[in-house]
Amino acid sequence: MFEAITSLFTKTEVPLSSQEPKVAVAALLVHLAAVDGQMGEAERKVIKTTLMDQYGLDEASVERLIKEAAARDAEAVDFYKFTSALSSLEMNERIDIIRMMWTVVFADKENHEMEDNMVWRVAELIGVSSRDRTILRKQIGSAS
Repeated sequence: MFEAITSLFTKTEVPLSSQEPKVAVAALLVHLAAVDGQMGEAERKVIKTTLMDQYGLDEASVERLIKEAAARDAEAVDFYKFTSALSSLEMNERIDIIRMMWTVVFADKENHEMEDNMVWRVAELIGVSSRDRTILRKQIGSAS
């Protein structure tokens, strides 16, 4: 019994491999869409089209990706598992991730404070500056 209790406190998450940035991005988008307590149809659609456009995926591939991402997100205790797989990407790719996140945030024409906070935290974790994050928020928010 002591071992079972100890294992709860010593559980460490293994980060995604560097080969899995698509899964990491999809998991962040899925989590972001539901962080305000609800994931609407507009957000689901934006996640699908954003991933399809960004990675050149067909609909069946993006459905599998989202399913895997949702499972990984359900297992995760924090964002480290996902952001560690993304922080080594080129800066333009990391900025694209924040752009995708803002696109999901504004899919329902609202910027909930929990969504804003999550984008801020992820941007910090993957090394995207506050300036770039704010510029992207204004660009995506005004286009919505």
